[in-house]
Amino acid sequence: MKRIIFHVDVNSAFLSWEAVSRLADGEEDLRLIPSVVSGNPENRSSIITAKSIPAKAYGIQTGEPLSMAMRKCPGLVAVKPDFHKYEHYSREFKRICRDYTSTMESFSIDEVFLDMTEMGIIFPDPIKTAHELKDRIYSELGFTVNVGIGTNKLCAKMASDFEKPNKVHTLFDDEVEKKLWPLPVRELFMIGKSSAGKLTDYGIVTIGDLARLKPETAISLLGDKMGNYAINAAKGIDETPVNGEEQEAKGFSTETTLEEDVADINKINRILMSLADVVAARMRKEDAKCGCVAVSYKTSDFTHKSHQKKLRDGTDITGVIYETACLLFREFWQGEPIRLIGIALTDIDRDGFEQLSFIQDEKKEKLKKLDTALTQIRDRYGNTSIRRAGTIDNEERIGRRHKENRKEGRKEGMSQGKIDTLISLVEDEILSLPEAAKRAGVNEMEFLEIMDKRKSVK
Repeated sequence: MKRIIFHVDVNSAFLSWEAVSRLADGEEDLRLIPSVVSGNPENRSSIITAKSIPAKAYGIQTGEPLSMAMRKCPGLVAVKPDFHKYEHYSREFKRICRDYTSTMESFSIDEVFLDMTEMGIIFPDPIKTAHELKDRIYSELGFTVNVGIGTNKLCAKMASDFEKPNKVHTLFDDEVEKKLWPLPVRELFMIGKSSAGKLTDYGIVTIGDLARLKPETAISLLGDKMGNYAINAAKGIDETPVNGEEQEAKGFSTETTLEEDVADINKINRILMSLADVVAARMRKEDAKCGCVAVSYKTSDFTHKSHQKKLRDGTDITGVIYETACLLFREFWQGEPIRLIGIALTDIDRDGFEQLSFIQDEKKEKLKKLDTALTQIRDRYGNTSIRRAGTIDNEERIGRRHKENRKEGRKEGMSQGKIDTLISLVEDEILSLPEAAKRAGVNEMEFLEIMDKRKSVK
């Protein structure tokens, strides 16, 4: 049976939601005038997170500074985002989508995939159903969506982008050559500026050109993973399922960029204790244990090294993870100053099995009790209410921007270097905002706030 997949995407989500909310208060419809949503309209270095169609006509782009947008359109209306409001509209939008199938994957705050394959008896006509869904969202919530229909997630996603707003489009297997192949190669999902540049430099201008390219040529230009993906995507091939349930984490990791190079083993040990504390607590919240601990670091010249160790027994104890991390670091560190360091936990087990060791049980129990006590105190009074003694001096070693994130309540253990890289990829349109937020370990709204914070600092 051929799959039937819908991709439902809110048109200019943040701006649409602001417009609907303001219309209810008797204000002007932001969707009909040059307008944008910007982190802080009073700060001209704030970035644009959403734009109206009239604003787009002035060449205003998502991700550019507000000051640049103002130069393009002096009369531009800029409004501050209200993330609580957006969460409400997102929940309502997804609530309606769930009425059509139980298999829904939230791709971001404003878009979902729906697997309609098994819903043929109830909804025999996919196109008619898509129009019904689209019109119902507008009737009940006041904003428009696009619905793309395909036999896989890639085709549905591409179809929803064909023409906006308030449209239904299809991209079935027999339509790929006619509808997909004439498009510029840069419009293929997941092909960023860098990959598109390499392809166009080689003479690959359209998606059809890419589909006809020899796989070995694509791999030589883009690398194994991206090369294979690009060839299949250009042909409309995608086997990834619609994940109706959240996928369990395959591992837990955290890293930090330091304010200055560090070559003092005692200071490094304190940093490792801080990282172990963060990542072990995150793992315990999911009732998981790890069977492998890895440590990695980078030097100021971006040399990257890593080392890992399989554990005899799975563990979720901070002390055990810390001791293993210290041992690993001493085994492969050559004394060079480091700028970034991280810990990763893999071989995750959630079945609760634990091999008993009569020799180490007493020490293990003490460490477990310590972890439990710290967790209870932090849950009640906040993460900064108590720290392990070994991490206190570490605070001064963490980059200033990273410390600012922690004061703002960001997720602990988030690497500043990683965040800056992700922001650059989003601004260069190499990586989508939802994917960047997912890789950063935060939700999309939190990532937008972080982006705005960076612009203000710079």
